[in-house]
Amino acid sequence: MPVQRAKRGEVWKADLGLIAKTRPVLILGTPGPNHRQIFTYVPHTTQLQGTEFEVSIPARYLEKGAFDAQGISTVQTVKLLKKLGDITPDQLREVENAILQWLEID
Repeated sequence: MPVQRAKRGEVWKADLGLIAKTRPVLILGTPGPNHRQIFTYVPHTTQLQGTEFEVSIPARYLEKGAFDAQGISTVQTVKLLKKLGDITPDQLREVENAILQWLEID
């Protein structure tokens, strides 16, 4: 079976090295053909802090929680374990807007 490559707007289960814990991540950036195989993501959390940077997106494959724009980071391909699903372009825009707000980018 060929290895599936993560794409922008997909939600994947990822091994983030947190005491044998995996969590859903939303893929934002994907590497080009001549780049290191590193993906930019926003993590999903079930421990909400109530900030304006948390974006709740209901999906059958996610527990109740939100994508936390303050947790934006990168992960290597080998840490992406399984595709869970996709979000809509409007939902992706919501997460992107939260990131821009947090980074104070107009």
